[in-house]
Amino acid sequence: MDPSTHPVPIATFTINPTVDLSLEVARLRPEGKSRARLRSIRGGGGGINVARGVRRLGGTALALHTAGREVGARLNRLLDDEGLAHLPVDIGEDTREALVIAERESASSYHVVPEGPTLSAAEERHCLDTITRTARHCDYFVLSGSATPGLSAEFSATVARTVADAGAALIADIAGSQLTTMLAERVFLVRLDRVEAAALIGRPISGYDDACAANALLLERGACEHAITTVGALGAVCSDSNGHRVIAAPHLPPPRSDACAGDSLVAAITHQLAEDADVPLACELGVAAAAATVMLPGTDIFESATVDTLAARVRAVRATGSVTE
Repeated sequence: MDPSTHPVPIATFTINPTVDLSLEVARLRPEGKSRARLRSIRGGGGGINVARGVRRLGGTALALHTAGREVGARLNRLLDDEGLAHLPVDIGEDTREALVIAERESASSYHVVPEGPTLSAAEERHCLDTITRTARHCDYFVLSGSATPGLSAEFSATVARTVADAGAALIADIAGSQLTTMLAERVFLVRLDRVEAAALIGRPISGYDDACAANALLLERGACEHAITTVGALGAVCSDSNGHRVIAAPHLPPPRSDACAGDSLVAAITHQLAEDADVPLACELGVAAAAATVMLPGTDIFESATVDTLAARVRAVRATGSVTE
């Protein structure tokens, strides 16, 4: 799909996508063979999962992603077969493959992911050129997922400037050094998980107060207009210049997999924003979408009907002073 001739409200970019092979075993054994049932083979990675979630909610999104050699060709075929609008950027090394194992006995999931290919300087520039062209023809641009090995330290910061210059709103869900350098720019919305938020404030994120502190630090730095930090099963806190809003997730059985919970949250938020919802309400649906996803094994994501059901059980309050759980 050419975004210049087919503008879309939402575009996403995944620099390090995967082909996810999902298996189910009765019990994962340390010796012998663990007989498995193949559950699914699908394209994955942050931005691809976000685009999938937007589509599942009835929206439209274009997923930009790298694709290399034989595995990249398989990724393209999988996305085509799924009917997900996507635009590959060719690279010289193989796209990575990941293994997801769901164990029935413990209701646990194991996600084994290699580091992925290394991009050349020319391939990085090709990615940035594709992002530039696409961002001119969308309202929201989502940068999500892990980086490739050796990625230029300034890559995500350059994406932030590029998207801003194109007039689109950037939603970022990234980690590590790419997040650190990008925070020198000002973007529309940043989503932090507990690991990145803890690194930011120098202590574990154990409750809503800690999430408020992480968001406040981002806002004080001028890194974003809106911040949302997730707090596991508790839910999340979304914040802007008007203050903090605690979003309590519905009580659920023990989660089966959190592999795509963050992507589901970002998908629902972005979809709602594209539908003209305000950020706090969009974040409430995001928490419901994440909750609907953690009940599923492996890299499965929510069904829209489940999100609607759980959204009615999400509770949101404005935080004043000390926030308790």
